[in-house]
Amino acid sequence: MHAAVLGPPSAPEVVCVHGLGCSHRYFLPLARHLVPASRVVAVDLPGFGRTPGPREPLNIRGLSLALAGWLRATGRGGAPLVANSVGCQVVVDLATHAPELLGPVVLIGPTMDADARSAWRQGIRLAANMRFEHPSLIPVLARDYLVCGPRRYFATLAAALADPIEDKLQHVRTPAVVMRGAHDFIVPQAWAWRVASLLPQGKLVEVPGAGHTLNYSAPADVARVIRTPPAISPGI
Repeated sequence: MHAAVLGPPSAPEVVCVHGLGCSHRYFLPLARHLVPASRVVAVDLPGFGRTPGPREPLNIRGLSLALAGWLRATGRGGAPLVANSVGCQVVVDLATHAPELLGPVVLIGPTMDADARSAWRQGIRLAANMRFEHPSLIPVLARDYLVCGPRRYFATLAAALADPIEDKLQHVRTPAVVMRGAHDFIVPQAWAWRVASLLPQGKLVEVPGAGHTLNYSAPADVARVIRTPPAISPGI
């Protein structure tokens, strides 16, 4: 598995987990805000970015098992995990079978809203959300979508739609922050509140004027949450 690394070797590590069809590349703006105080490690899950995948696309459990194996093999168990969108589903599933690998977590725009579990509704929400993202995100996503290919993209989307994240949130026993852009059409405020309330140590942070992909379009806000001890310490 490929991972992009930015920051000094001596700095505390932060592991980033991408969303549907994406790769390590859209975590670069966040990484620039976190270094040199942190060493940012953005992994490419199997079939995405520079990590080759099996012929048959993996479901959410398959992706979380791959993430678990990588965390163990690289000695990164217990590091803070920052995930976006479907990556949040992967991290939450990880908590159900390998809770010892979780450090504090930041869930940026966690999917899938239980009231919109259909491909067409998600497509409409994605289109509405894009006008609140940084314009340079579009070519980044377009390239990553071409790399993973439509078959893997839509198979992974179907797996994400069938994955009830709300039934697993109680397994995330580490401090957790849910982040949502105020204009995130993919993750409505009511759904973000529900996710945060179901986490044993959950907190919701909303970013004004932003959309779904805060790690790219509002990286300073995400970096502030990661750096602020009260936001990811026990008892929040």
